[in-house]
Amino acid sequence: MRPSARALLLATLLLTGAIPVRAEAPADPATGPVASPETSPAAAPDFAQCLGGLKTLAEERGVPRPVAETALTGIAPDPSVVPATQSQAEFVKPIWQYVEASVTPERIAAGQAKLAEWSEVLGRIEAAYGVDRHILVAFWGVESNYGAALEGGGIRPVVPALATLACGDPARPGLWRDELVAALKILADGDADTERMRGSWAGAMGHTQFMPTAFLRHAVDFDGDGKRDIWHSVPDALASTANFLKQSGWRAGEGWGVEVLLPDTFDYRLADETTERPFSEWRALGLAPANGAFPEGAERRAALLLPTGAKGPAFLLEPNFRVILRYNTALAYALTVAHLSDRLRGAPGFTRDWPRGDRMLTAEERTDLQTRLAALGHPVGGADGKIGPKTRAAIRAFQEARGLVPDGYADAALLDRVRDAQKPGQ
Repeated sequence: MRPSARALLLATLLLTGAIPVRAEAPADPATGPVASPETSPAAAPDFAQCLGGLKTLAEERGVPRPVAETALTGIAPDPSVVPATQSQAEFVKPIWQYVEASVTPERIAAGQAKLAEWSEVLGRIEAAYGVDRHILVAFWGVESNYGAALEGGGIRPVVPALATLACGDPARPGLWRDELVAALKILADGDADTERMRGSWAGAMGHTQFMPTAFLRHAVDFDGDGKRDIWHSVPDALASTANFLKQSGWRAGEGWGVEVLLPDTFDYRLADETTERPFSEWRALGLAPANGAFPEGAERRAALLLPTGAKGPAFLLEPNFRVILRYNTALAYALTVAHLSDRLRGAPGFTRDWPRGDRMLTAEERTDLQTRLAALGHPVGGADGKIGPKTRAAIRAFQEARGLVPDGYADAALLDRVRDAQKPGQ
């Protein structure tokens, strides 16, 4: 997970203040093998000095000095991890590519086999935490392909990776220091040793990719062997994920949301993704479920989201969707987990297709768009290159002022219109 652990990527959809579990994209071996002593650059004096400071920090936060000394002495920086901070797939790929890379026929079939294999354990986890088994197995599938990715080329020792980030990533050094100290506490507690504690470039570990701080807060020993082993124990990993979701506000017996179809006369200003209305009110506004029926219960409420505007699928999102976002704040990630969970229970794919002909914006173009919208009097809450609720609200305001469909969708065509609006005489 991207960390409960990490105070990062906080400007994305529907964020409510909770810290996510994972700090980077789901398991992706494309980051390459761990650098060996032969291929790693020699530890520079500033890295060695930084390690000394990290040892002191860890001791100040309660890590026994011998544990920090043993774990941090003699390690070299990993040259692959800092560049990886700039290439997280869920923020650079079109959303449909990201969803479809994980929700494949093969992964659906494998997940359904896992549901059968671990049925008894999943039943006990559901009873203990109130989290639906399909959601848990969907997290497992997206995070590590049901454990298959744990032996891939991108899996590396966690402590050197986090030390490299703590000493080499100027954007978030405090985040990485916190994660490193948490990793050292795990070693001190005996839940893992340095050989077992392997993970992604950002330190995400185990079957469901907990960051070290998330591990300390939420990992549980569900198989009763005295260790919280998210690396080798499927019961521990899935129960730990369920515990995180429960502690983050998961509502037992409720889903994440539904795909909906909008009437031709729909007022797109209502799709602000933050205003929740009862399903009965959405029905009165002409929305209909794309498959099946709306959830029962007059108290059930949802917010409307159009990830790719009026041209793509629309979703009514229940509060549990926000909990998925607390695991990982990227909309593409949360929608992938949600959709895979539905497919695992036998539901069909999305009814409406994505606008595949549209060109998505690069990170630099997203920042440019935000800067220009703010200059035109539409505040975005900061030009960070992340298209979240405030930016989409600014886009809707711009679109409405110019007679466009106010759907909040940011693509290359919109950026061209915003640039044109800044030209003299416009």
